Amino acid sequence: FKRVKSVNQSTGPFHALLCVGQFFPPEAAEGDSPPGDVADYLEGRAAVPIPTYFTGDYGPTAPRLLSKAAADARGFNPGGIEICPNLFWLRGSALFNLHGLSVAYLSGRKGLGGPGCYSQDDVDALRALAEEPGIVDLFLTNEWPAGVVDGADTSKVPPQVLDPQGYDPVVAELVAEIKPRYHIAGTKGIFYAREPYVNDSSPHVTRFIGLANVGNKEKQKFIHAISPTPASTMSSADIHARPPNATLSPYAAPAKSVHVEDTPKRPAESTDLQYWRYDVKRQRQGQTDGSLLCFKYTSSGSCPRGSKCNFRHDEEAREHCQRNVCFDFLNKGKCERGPECRFAHSLTEEAAARDAKPRSERRRVESSCWFCLSSPDVESHLVISIGDGYYCALAKGPLVPDHVLVIPVEHFPTTIAMPVEPEAELRRYKDSLGKYFEKRGKAAVYFEWVSQQSRHANLQAVPVPLSKATNVKKIFHLAAQRLGFEFSVVNPDGDANQGRELLRSQYDGKSGLFYVELPDGTLLLHIIDSGEKFPAQFGREVLAGLLSMADRADWRNCKLSKEEEVKMVDDFKQGFREFDPAE
Repeated sequence: FKRVKSVNQSTGPFHALLCVGQFFPPEAAEGDSPPGDVADYLEGRAAVPIPTYFTGDYGPTAPRLLSKAAADARGFNPGGIEICPNLFWLRGSALFNLHGLSVAYLSGRKGLGGPGCYSQDDVDALRALAEEPGIVDLFLTNEWPAGVVDGADTSKVPPQVLDPQGYDPVVAELVAEIKPRYHIAGTKGIFYAREPYVNDSSPHVTRFIGLANVGNKEKQKFIHAISPTPASTMSSADIHARPPNATLSPYAAPAKSVHVEDTPKRPAESTDLQYWRYDVKRQRQGQTDGSLLCFKYTSSGSCPRGSKCNFRHDEEAREHCQRNVCFDFLNKGKCERGPECRFAHSLTEEAAARDAKPRSERRRVESSCWFCLSSPDVESHLVISIGDGYYCALAKGPLVPDHVLVIPVEHFPTTIAMPVEPEAELRRYKDSLGKYFEKRGKAAVYFEWVSQQSRHANLQAVPVPLSKATNVKKIFHLAAQRLGFEFSVVNPDGDANQGRELLRSQYDGKSGLFYVELPDGTLLLHIIDSGEKFPAQFGREVLAGLLSMADRADWRNCKLSKEEEVKMVDDFKQGFREFDPAE
């Protein structure tokens, strides 16, 4: 990082450093400590100068250096796992936003699987992303794509570029499908900037840049500065611009200039399977029985194979797809993409309504959301636990020190409109929080406010002393009377789980509402009329009164410094670890 710091000071400042190829030193120092100056950064004795993202998670020292980060990582981390301040590990494959740029990546190398090797699922995820609208600005891989020099001027390229070793046909297939504006790779150990090439069926050109090893003896270039404008903000004329030295795509025909070493090829008959985008098991053509949906027909309404297609053309599935129902859900009855899937998992109009906005608009909303884990605006240092469908974070400007938010990983406006599957995990989190609070002589009060302006749901959990728990019902009823309404009781028997099921079944997705779950499990509900001015901080204000903390009713009066927040989170984690269902 000394060289990086020097370049940043002399020609920067730069927003980020993107690293491809083997990131960690090849040899470990004596003993078990991290090799060389890596230890200084991982253990906090030195600072990484600018935000740094790496894909090269392989090599003899990588498993040990990354083991803790891998163990601590929870949920989906498209923007990288932070292994120390300013250093992010891009694991697997994903697409994320970096200062407005759309960045896709494939970490690891080709191999037989295991640490440091990319998987078929990683490849399939990128194939799925290639179907999404929009232009990918940067594509980061470790391996060089097979055939990249085809059609290029090779008269002045270093001989290592023409060496048949070290090329990957899978990366070539991916880059041909993704069509990024820049493709950056790093395992050949040589610098090579290919002439731009024109992409098939896309208006923009792609520039390939291969980087040499850091500190190489030949003094080949290992740092290359670029300052691309995000494609999403470019004019049509700029996107269509073609440099005079642009060539045809090197991937339009099989590789000729470079003969790739023997590597397992996917069966020729599996080419049909591109029309079933999420079939990660890659069933062979002869094994299909016509029961699986054709992705091309379901998503677009037409299929070039027509009656010869081996997959089913179903008009009803097509209609569901138009309402943004997940293709995997339609095809298999379940979704294998997990919490990161941005499509509806229900055939009902109400449950699919959240996906009615165009995907590009949803991505813009989610990238600026405080609670989406993939958003640059999320305050991840407040997160205390991450599950599959929900995560927990301490509240910003908490009413009391253990004030917790239980938040869907998906971008849903309310927890009661979530799919059925995550509800069981929500119950586990509530049970665990209940045990944690009980050990401290407290009981949890849960409340959620849902309005037409709600963006990302958060179920608030505020602990109150057991001595005040019996007064919670009374004070909420009194507060309601002062505002001129009466709560209805959802579950007179006090079964909280049954109460939520009743609430979920009654919610029409159109009305605003406020509900509170009392320490005894009873749910109080108020349906908010369209013209009613309901106070956004109502639940907090009521509990602030109960706890004689009127001055803390507004969260903005309770803000803490980041250092105080980090300490509060650490203290909570230590006590919650024995109850955490995600551990």
